[in-house]
Amino acid sequence: MNRIILGAVLLGMILLLGAGAFIFSGTYNIGADVPHWNLTSKILEVARDRAIMVRAREIKVPDLTGDRLILKGAGQYAAMCVGCHLAPGRKDSEIRSGLYPQPPNLSRVKIDPQRTFWVTKHGLKMSGMPAWGLGHDDETIWSIVAFVQKLPDMSPQEYKDIVAKAPPDEEMESMDQDGAGHEHQHVNELHQHGAEPESSKDARRPPDHSR
Repeated sequence: MNRIILGAVLLGMILLLGAGAFIFSGTYNIGADVPHWNLTSKILEVARDRAIMVRAREIKVPDLTGDRLILKGAGQYAAMCVGCHLAPGRKDSEIRSGLYPQPPNLSRVKIDPQRTFWVTKHGLKMSGMPAWGLGHDDETIWSIVAFVQKLPDMSPQEYKDIVAKAPPDEEMESMDQDGAGHEHQHVNELHQHGAEPESSKDARRPPDHSR
């Protein structure tokens, strides 16, 4: 029995030393443009799903059918979420194409409200998903959840219409009060009309070597 215990301890130490050597060697490619090994992906997915399930199962879901709540969520989603999670009629975005793992396309799938609330509020480590609860209260988070439940059933035009009617995001309002949000609004207006901001043009303009 003692030999078995000693053998198990030695094996554990060898595995631990091997894992440490592998980590410090830098062999594993951590780049987002190279997928995980299949085994790594499976382990991370199980750990993620179990962690969310354990923490979200006690969350009490309020009434998510109120028109004002859904309308507020539309504005929040357009301001914070659409770049990664897309919208009806939108197939990809510049930031989404570079994210790994790929965020779910919430215009095509419905996710349990408890899970959606927990992930939106707390975020996910090393995934690009922010913890929006650090800057938004629970009511605001629930408004996003309420809107996301309706999103897969919307047409592209219905999405545009409800976002156009939605109140502005509180963060954008506070930025405007400080005088910093006007540039954001100006850039959005330029994009809507097909124009390009001057800062972007300057960045793309080749250097003038004649000076």
